[in-house]
Amino acid sequence: MEKMKKVFVSGCYDMLHSGHVAFFEEAARLGELYVGVGSDKTIYELKARKTINTDEERLYMVKALKVVKNAWINKGNGVLDFEAELKELKPDIFFVNTDGHSPMKEQLCKELGIEYVVSQRIPHANLPARSTTALRKECRIPYRIDLAGGWLDQPYVSKYYPGAVLTISIEPDYEFNDRSGMSTSSRKKAIELWQTDIPEGDKIKLARTLFCFENPPGTQYVSGSQDSLGIVLPGLNRLMYDGGYWPESIESEVDPDLLGWVEKRLWLIPLFPRRAGFDVLEEVCVDEAGVKALSRAADDCWEGICSRDIRKWGEASVRSFEAQISMFPRMVSPEILEILSKYKSRVYGWKMTGAGGGGYLVFINEKPIENAMQIRIRR
Repeated sequence: MEKMKKVFVSGCYDMLHSGHVAFFEEAARLGELYVGVGSDKTIYELKARKTINTDEERLYMVKALKVVKNAWINKGNGVLDFEAELKELKPDIFFVNTDGHSPMKEQLCKELGIEYVVSQRIPHANLPARSTTALRKECRIPYRIDLAGGWLDQPYVSKYYPGAVLTISIEPDYEFNDRSGMSTSSRKKAIELWQTDIPEGDKIKLARTLFCFENPPGTQYVSGSQDSLGIVLPGLNRLMYDGGYWPESIESEVDPDLLGWVEKRLWLIPLFPRRAGFDVLEEVCVDEAGVKALSRAADDCWEGICSRDIRKWGEASVRSFEAQISMFPRMVSPEILEILSKYKSRVYGWKMTGAGGGGYLVFINEKPIENAMQIRIRR
């Protein structure tokens, strides 16, 4: 009799729902299913929030499912909190969802000789697609991605040369990791102010309110206003800075056809959250040449997007990224550069979310990128 393969999955599994069960059933078709449950401590470190159900409750419910051979609470922490258990179990297959994919997980499986399989979140027949994010008290406050020119919203950068930051407002379809360059800290402040969604009213004034709320008098490190503006303003926005904390002008693009064109060509690969205590400003070399290169790349990026020229957009995105890391080299690490190198030859352009150190790699490409996430821009 042929020995059944061991299949391993790992996750939070808070507020257990039909989507979780369908995921487990899909994984169990490949062999005996073993489940690593993220501890309360790990989830808080990654998501900056408490779980609804404790790890012992979540473990109890997962173990009660008939498709689960065995389950436990992972003893480690971070994205690879299951590493010790994985090495002990020695599974044949590691099964993940698209939004649970990580190059770090894939590399670990390669090193251990484990087959790495990515699911596509297929719901059970006649049941709706479910996610824990959707089942929580609905919060529609967006995240944001800066597409080019990031850092120009800081006066110590734009004082050398004026330039634009390009941002897009992202619908909260995923619960992006904390410290991931998606403006999670500003979003938390927005939730404090408005609870579940951006209110009606003048969006510029609302963004200024959020910016002031996040940066009260005496704030030592002022968060750039691209964060509050990027969250509050829908669509694609060009924020022009010239030595001040607030942009001199704002140009917005909300044409649904153009935003749809951007959505179909933007791909995110998860890395890992920035480590606690990470300081990108420990090593800085800001000068006129670097800022001018960043500014001009952002202009070309805007023109490439507005003209739907993916080659120009992609090439300008790379120049913007290179200008950033020439001035802020701690944005990247050898580990990040190694992951990035695997994609460079296959895409039109790339960058990282936020101030780097982790988060997400952002790729620009016509064709789908394996295991990558896609986003929706708020209209």
